[in-house]
Amino acid sequence: MNTTLRLHYAPDNASLCVRLALEELGLPYETALVDRLAKAQRSAPYLALNPNGLIPVLETPQGPIFETGAILMWLADTHGALMPGTEDPNRAHAVQWMFWLSNTLHTTQRMLFYPDQFTDGDVSELSAPTRARLIQKLDVLSAATTADWLDSPVASAHGCYLGPLLRWCTLYGGGHEWFDLARWPRLMDFAGRAEQRPAAQRAALAEGLGLTPFSAPSPCNPPEGSAL
Repeated sequence: MNTTLRLHYAPDNASLCVRLALEELGLPYETALVDRLAKAQRSAPYLALNPNGLIPVLETPQGPIFETGAILMWLADTHGALMPGTEDPNRAHAVQWMFWLSNTLHTTQRMLFYPDQFTDGDVSELSAPTRARLIQKLDVLSAATTADWLDSPVASAHGCYLGPLLRWCTLYGGGHEWFDLARWPRLMDFAGRAEQRPAAQRAALAEGLGLTPFSAPSPCNPPEGSAL
């Protein structure tokens, strides 16, 4: 059985969340570039790994896994780090926030960044309400007492997920015209702390994300592939 982990990725895509976790865990892994410009995520070989045609996929000894949150939880549970274990009393809140990041925050972002996938009408009609919803959700996160991973100096699967999500809020969907991370000091502190971690610096170097990828992001300049 092949025990090598293989991350199918594109620069500055959701695969970045998984790369961060792999780096935090110190796991050896290979990368396979998914050429978005050539729509490789829609190719037959890739669809055999992820029938949804989305990035990322992580090939594991148990087979390929898709969905960012599922991959992060698998890594955490398999390697006993980044999330409370199944017997830990804090597990329920940890799972709750992982699902929230995936099903609520990330999905809301996708509606803003890819509105044509959510309506067959005027896509501009989605922009304002989706931005308002995204801001409201970040208000919720910033005030949440059970999201203690936001304030921890210890790496977490949640942090690996949230850092890129905050980055994309700044870069896409209208940028600084509607989004200013400084509105949420707690989230800004998290972003500044997260990007100083050696694992984040390695990931940023690998994908050309610059020195402040979460707190003050700039468009990526990857050594291979394209974010778009």
